[in-house]
Amino acid sequence: MTHRFKAVIFDFGGVFTTSPVENFAAFEKEHGLPDRFIGGVIKSRLHDGAFARFERAELTADEFDRLFAEETRAAGFEISGRDFARLLDVALRPEMTAALRAVKAAGFKTGCITNNFPSIESDGSPRLEARKADLAAIYAAFDSVIESSKAGVRKPEPRIYEMMLERLALPASACVFLDDL
Repeated sequence: MTHRFKAVIFDFGGVFTTSPVENFAAFEKEHGLPDRFIGGVIKSRLHDGAFARFERAELTADEFDRLFAEETRAAGFEISGRDFARLLDVALRPEMTAALRAVKAAGFKTGCITNNFPSIESDGSPRLEARKADLAAIYAAFDSVIESSKAGVRKPEPRIYEMMLERLALPASACVFLDDL
């Protein structure tokens, strides 16, 4: 059987993990903030704000902490970058790892394009070490992975998609992209 598509390219966050949006909503409710306050701050400076710049590794963790606090304070409620980062603690979706294996078994090339933050040094906690090992195992299952924090470019910038097509040696018409947004 021949397939129209030759590769499946996945987003990671919100696809292989639960979405942090639920954590944002709980934080907003707890602090009496308007719905979607955090998302609104991020979207207001989608390409040049602290969030986008940290995903491209243009900021250190300390710079992100300070700049994100400034941006949220300007919107009406200060949230440090460190406090925000805690809201990104999400659960893995094992069913998606199984789906990835099935896609590979069907003969498709696989890729992952993810907007992420630079990795943090482990504090040695068993939970963080286990999470890092789980992520490494999932990433290793893909034919290619592009992380915004390592590539210096992020979705939705066209270059990150072009990079994946180059790595997979396929035209866009031979690929399907699965995202949660």
